[in-house]
Amino acid sequence: MADDVSPSPGTPTPAARWVESSALTRYRLAPNPGPMSLDGTNSYVVSAPGSESVVVVDPGPLDGTHLDELAAAGRVELIVLTHHHPDHTEAAEEFHRRTGAPVRARDAALCIGAPALDDGERLDAAGVRIEVLATPGHTADSVCLHLPDDGAHGSVLTGDTILGRGTTVIVFPDGRLGDYLASLARLEALGPATVLPAHGPVLPDVSEISRAYLAHREERLGQIRSALAQLGQDAPIAAVTDAVYSDIDPSVRPAAENSVAAQLDYLRGWA
Repeated sequence: MADDVSPSPGTPTPAARWVESSALTRYRLAPNPGPMSLDGTNSYVVSAPGSESVVVVDPGPLDGTHLDELAAAGRVELIVLTHHHPDHTEAAEEFHRRTGAPVRARDAALCIGAPALDDGERLDAAGVRIEVLATPGHTADSVCLHLPDDGAHGSVLTGDTILGRGTTVIVFPDGRLGDYLASLARLEALGPATVLPAHGPVLPDVSEISRAYLAHREERLGQIRSALAQLGQDAPIAAVTDAVYSDIDPSVRPAAENSVAAQLDYLRGWA
């Protein structure tokens, strides 16, 4: 889900396409573009060369053609959800019905035929070692999937925790800014792993982009502090939003207010 500050509006594509995103992954762009989903959701297929089975990450919206293409990628051994938002999960139950593959997520309520994911758990599927990293912040149930054997420096499927362009909204109160900052620090520690985001293009270095995200958050917090100094420490969300996000498109005003709420929560109670 793109940041409220400067989202890049999604544009419909003539036809969904497969993108070879790394040595062990490829993704198909789902047909669900929008202001908060950029060009649409990247539904990933993970498998080792020569593997007859695949792991599908975030099957996305309930679109028959999209699901047909994902199912044709190989025998689906496992379906993994990075978090609960519908642009990632809407098709999970139907895709399970079509493939018989279990569905796993951090939230047990999303799982089908398998337990919830544990932080630090190792998944061995489709010939690939997948390490589960709990990365709350965007949502409480957000996870990233680290593929340490994917190329020279590995890769990490980041869901909405890191996007291919723009930055991520904190969906408060489910998501919390303090959690998110800690998750970014955890991703930074992975080094120059390739970023495989759920929206937008692949990025080369999770450590670098995590530092940029952290700097962006610190800049925004500084702006919030300045606004509170002028408006008063108890200023309402709407007034702070007017002061800090004065040039946003009206379509993303609710997301901007949500972001301000998350930052005020952090400044007033977390830190």
